This record gives sequence, C-alpha cells and structure tokens, in this order.
Amino acid sequence: MKVHVVPPGLWLVVWAWVGAWVRVGGVAMRVLVTGATGRLGRVAVPRLRDEGFTVRAVSRRPRDGAGVEWVVADLGTGAGLAEAVAGMDAVLHLASSPGRRTHEIDVLGTRRLAVAAGHAGVRHLVYVSIVGVDRVPLGYYRHKLAAEQVVAAGPVPWSVLRATQFPGFLADLLRGASRLGPVLGDPAVLAQPVDPGEVADRLAVLLLAGPSHRTEDFGGPEVLRFDEAARAWLAARGSRRPVVPLRIPGRLGRELRAGGLTTTATPTGVRTWADHLADTYGGTGGR
Repeated sequence: MKVHVVPPGLWLVVWAWVGAWVRVGGVAMRVLVTGATGRLGRVAVPRLRDEGFTVRAVSRRPRDGAGVEWVVADLGTGAGLAEAVAGMDAVLHLASSPGRRTHEIDVLGTRRLAVAAGHAGVRHLVYVSIVGVDRVPLGYYRHKLAAEQVVAAGPVPWSVLRATQFPGFLADLLRGASRLGPVLGDPAVLAQPVDPGEVADRLAVLLLAGPSHRTEDFGGPEVLRFDEAARAWLAARGSRRPVVPLRIPGRLGRELRAGGLTTTATPTGVRTWADHLADTYGGTGGR
C-alpha cells in the first residue's frame, strides 16, 4: 500500500532554506537534545550540527566528541536539567525509557524538563512521540500520550511530532519473533517504517518553523503487512524460514490490524523497507 511521498528534490529545497535560515545574522539556533545517544538521537545530533545549529547534547554520563557540547543531566531525578537548558533557544526532547521506569522518565521527567526550560526562557519545546499512542492499548504508549499532554500543558511553546516505527525497530521485532526458528506473527498487522534520518530532517524543519501548538504525524512511504515485511527480511538475509501466522487477540490485535500504527498524513519519508534491507544486508543474503 503506497502513500503520498515527498519528491527527493523537495527535501533539497527545504534544506537549502534551513541552512540559510539557521545562519541568519550569523547567529545559530541553540538546541538542547535529550536522548542524544538513542536510535534517533545518534542521527539527529550530527544532522542538526551539520546544518548550522549549535547543539548541546544530554547524556546521563560524561561524554565528548561529535562536534557538540555534552552535558550530564538526569530526567529521572532532575539533576543537571537547569544547567542543561540554560541559554538554549529550543529543546528537542527525544529521551524515552520503554523498558523500565517509564512513568518516572517519560512522564515525570518530561514535566521536570518542561519546568526547567520554562524557567530558563526556552522558546520552543519539540517532543517526539509515536503514531498510534492514542489508539493502540500498550502501557508504554499510554505513558507517551501522557508525556504529550504534559508538554501541551507546560510553560514552553511546543510542537509534537509522532513518528511511525523505525526500520531498525521492525528488524529487532522480527529477530525476536524468529527465536524459535520460524517467524511468528500476526500476518495482517500493519506497519509503516520511516527512516530516522528523514525524521531528523523533519524535526529540523519544525524547530525552525517555531511552535505550532499541535501534534503532527510523520510516516514512511509505504504501509506493509507483517507477513510482507517478514518475507522481505528473510529474503534479504538469505533465509528460508517459514512465516507462521499467530493472531494477536483482543483489542490490541484489532487496533494493530486496523492500522493503529500507521498514518495517512503527508508529507512522508521516501526511504522504503527495501532500502533499509539493502543498506543492511547489501543484497548478499548475509545473516
């Protein structure tokens, strides 16, 4: 299933505008990035730096390098947040903790960050969430939705970008589903993988556009069934394992099969699941 895509040339036009705007008057926009070492942060930080933003990156442990300023702060306790946001024009909030302490980090930590940013005079808080947090009944998604509400009710003008799943996450899911040999999964579950680099590009545009006070979806260029994605993944790896249907019961399964993780919003990214597989496996059938 195809959705509308942004022509690749349009991104070049957008980035030409970005590069010119961010350097107006010779003063770069100062952006604090939380979650800078995560899957999206590792892409977003160098993208922003290369486009002329002054980037300050947050880590829970001392770091250096990557051509940015690193600061130590902890969303779980609030330690270091006041110092981290000081002097910043905007905050790009990518940090999340899906595995543990989710309420403490994603909800209460977001509130701590928003309050600190408000006291520091930050003019824009951009929060990254997930498409489907308001539809798919998962505990983690409830926390992400609560964090969105914290941002919207907070003291800093805001924008929220909900992204669909990253290809790397889908690949991790498929590896987990094949631990017993065959790939087990609900064949009719729908996914819309989006390249994290294209999400990073979209975030840069949102930062420069200023607070929208709204929630925007951003997805990949195609919607895939689980069995389609699984067979393409197996073929790219040179594997002959079967795909065995395992229907997800209840409301969760119904929402996933109905497209709860997908969006019809435009613009979209342009890189496909096949592009990711080609980059990862190089057409060699490597495992």
